[in-house]
Amino acid sequence: MRTPFWLATATVLACTSFATQAQEWPSKPVKILVGSAPGGGTDAMARAVADRLGPLLKQPVVVENKPGASNTLAADVAAKSTDGHTLLMGVSTAQAIAPHLLKLNYDSNKDLVPVAFVGSVPNVLVVNTGLGLTDVQSLVKMAKAKPGQMNYATSGSGSTQHIAAELFKEAAGVFITHIPYRGSGPAMIDLIGGQVQMSFDTLPSVIGQIKAGKIKALAVAAPKRNSQLPDVPTLAEAGVKGVEMSAWYGIYMPSSTPKAVQERVLAEVNKVLAMPETLARLDGIGAEVTPMAQARFQEFHNAEYQRFGDLIKRKNIKLD
Repeated sequence: MRTPFWLATATVLACTSFATQAQEWPSKPVKILVGSAPGGGTDAMARAVADRLGPLLKQPVVVENKPGASNTLAADVAAKSTDGHTLLMGVSTAQAIAPHLLKLNYDSNKDLVPVAFVGSVPNVLVVNTGLGLTDVQSLVKMAKAKPGQMNYATSGSGSTQHIAAELFKEAAGVFITHIPYRGSGPAMIDLIGGQVQMSFDTLPSVIGQIKAGKIKALAVAAPKRNSQLPDVPTLAEAGVKGVEMSAWYGIYMPSSTPKAVQERVLAEVNKVLAMPETLARLDGIGAEVTPMAQARFQEFHNAEYQRFGDLIKRKNIKLD
């Protein structure tokens, strides 16, 4: 059966319009919103992408930090954006964890759409050097001797740092106090200064300070050791099993974004992630780069949302 002329014409026009949208976008500078302060893991991932994305889009790409509320302030702004040029460097904290712990003014699964997966990094157990600790078991011994007197810093309640620490408390049988900050940067300042004693921050946030000797890495919360810290054991190797936590990152856009624009962003971000300079930069902060098709990213988002929801419910994790 022959396709009616009017239908064939409409299909051609729709496809032409679809392609034109992608070609004409962006028509002004693009923003990548980050839900944490400068210096954190999300910020590092966003800047690694933004620095190379601008020339491909032929428009400036600017990183804008909006820290607070477990990275969800930036997600809220992105979800409600109507300028067509606002991206979000999504992170597991805001996209898959916080919705189970916070009352949000947006729907993480409906108002934002996963577009381009970037990669993941492990969380690392780090301590203030003034404690004189050399391994996890000595930390556990100290914490048991001072129940409730030792503090751990996070980039915010509901972050991967928060959940990793709560899992550690349960697995090691210790009581340590949660001190949430508005981002990893401020938390790191107090960790170095000794106002807090430990953290389970993401590797990009701590790698520079570890290598500078300003904090001590005791273990990585991952199934295997990280290439940037080959001498640092996993928590399982250190005698604390069942505590594995990584943060993942990806570009999200408002769900109203035309599909053609989403595909353009995916294609250009994947080009950035394939560049040797980008790979070297991300490898330097311990990130594992794993580009995905958009449909695969959506499936991954859904699975992680469900996984963290089940974990939070099973462990009865609540905000302080």
